[in-house]
Amino acid sequence: MRLVSDPGYGEVDLSASAEELTGLASAVARGEGLFSSILSPGGNTLAGVEVRGTSGPGVLIHRDAERQILVISGDSAGRAVLAENLRDMATAEDGGHLHIDYFPGHCYLAEGSLPLVVNSPHGGMPTR
Repeated sequence: MRLVSDPGYGEVDLSASAEELTGLASAVARGEGLFSSILSPGGNTLAGVEVRGTSGPGVLIHRDAERQILVISGDSAGRAVLAENLRDMATAEDGGHLHIDYFPGHCYLAEGSLPLVVNSPHGGMPTR
């Protein structure tokens, strides 16, 4: 798994194998988990992802600047939707990426969530 924080756009870019994305999806659904990331020297990489179940409302994706990790926390209903989106990206066979961005009235993200780009394990753009 690799997490890169883009300070210019304020988003985090997540690249992972299908197995890693599936594991992250399971942790998000459960509401607990800690995953390490591949660090690049001198880059904007984050050390990992921590998942926490909370009462919400919704899911908050934020960066813990002190520990340099991405934190995903939220209620079970919101986490279930995010987990399904992650599973879909893990099993997509045609590549591409998923933008997870908050906007007012978002169905599961809480206000203040960082934008997250989840890349397909197959890379590139979809072929269909």
